[in-house]
Amino acid sequence: MTETLGPTALEARRSRLARVRRRMEAGGVDALLLSHGADLPWLTGYRAMPLERLTLLVLPLVGDPVLVVPALEAPRVPDSGGLVDLLPWTDDVDPIDLVVDQVAGVRSGRFALSDRAWATTALALQRRLPDARWIEASTVTSPIRAVKDEAEVAALRAAGAAADRVALVLQAGGIPLVGRTEAAVSADLGALLVAEGHSTVNFAIVGSGPNAASPHHEPGDRVIGRDETVVCDFGGTLALDGDVGYCSDITRTVVTGDPPSEVRACYDVLQAAQLAAVGSAVAGVTAASVDAVAREAIGDAGYGHLFVHRTGHGIGIEEHEDPYLVVGNDEPLVPGHAFSVEPGIYQPGRFGMRLEDIVVIGTDGRPEPLNTVDHGLVVVDH
Repeated sequence: MTETLGPTALEARRSRLARVRRRMEAGGVDALLLSHGADLPWLTGYRAMPLERLTLLVLPLVGDPVLVVPALEAPRVPDSGGLVDLLPWTDDVDPIDLVVDQVAGVRSGRFALSDRAWATTALALQRRLPDARWIEASTVTSPIRAVKDEAEVAALRAAGAAADRVALVLQAGGIPLVGRTEAAVSADLGALLVAEGHSTVNFAIVGSGPNAASPHHEPGDRVIGRDETVVCDFGGTLALDGDVGYCSDITRTVVTGDPPSEVRACYDVLQAAQLAAVGSAVAGVTAASVDAVAREAIGDAGYGHLFVHRTGHGIGIEEHEDPYLVVGNDEPLVPGHAFSVEPGIYQPGRFGMRLEDIVVIGTDGRPEPLNTVDHGLVVVDH
């Protein structure tokens, strides 16, 4: 096991366990079973490798949490400070037996299983617990995880500031664009994220010219030319004091020459829409209403059909989590919610643009953008 958990992280995890159990009790959930995905490190600090070997945290409503983990992975599990018991298993043992033993008193109860558990795990548990009732673990954990505590907000601020420093290098021309492939520029962005403290690069989208009209373009061997928009959307995971890492995510669009009037006009609309959406994201409004603000501004300018995705997604341990700024999500925003605001305009086959900041709702109920580098259409002509 790794070094002893610090008092701040220990208290945060103890608080999370207590909140989860209160929600389990309110929802009639007898046990929470967490496998792959962000819920596990959020509660234990342990990021399970996506192995075929079973890893499962069994958190009963009453009783001690037990982490059933492959013995070869046990050395990677951080010290929980006594919050979670460790139950390693070897290859001569059926780990499903160990899990079933942990829930022996509630075999016909209601179980919440990780949304991202392997299907083989889910089916094996259903066979062994035929009288159990099953729901997704996210119905218990997601509303709690969505509201970040003070330490989590600090971690997101640090990740956002690091991503800002990378974006500043990009906007200052520190990453040559013209005559280089999108893949090469993507690699530079990723290397800078690591240099700025990220342990992992989650993505580094670089879409140039017509490729900029593909929001999730995979950077490839296209050579960036002059007088093109280049969408750079990048982020990674940054950990403070060895604790669980939190994500950054930023998008800035640059142009490799004097932007033509059409591109400039589109970008002016995009920048105004993003600013208005960020400003509207105050405590008490719905997630859908923030999406509507961005969508209305772009639609009123005649570009509504070119804005082809939601306005934003929550962020934390995962790049994408609750709350989602999308039509139909009537969840009210509250202090501690953290999310992206990233409208885009995409002209198929010609050009595209997106502008993204991470925003957190502060204790005063107002939006705090975590990304502050230049929001304009910066020219990088080399």
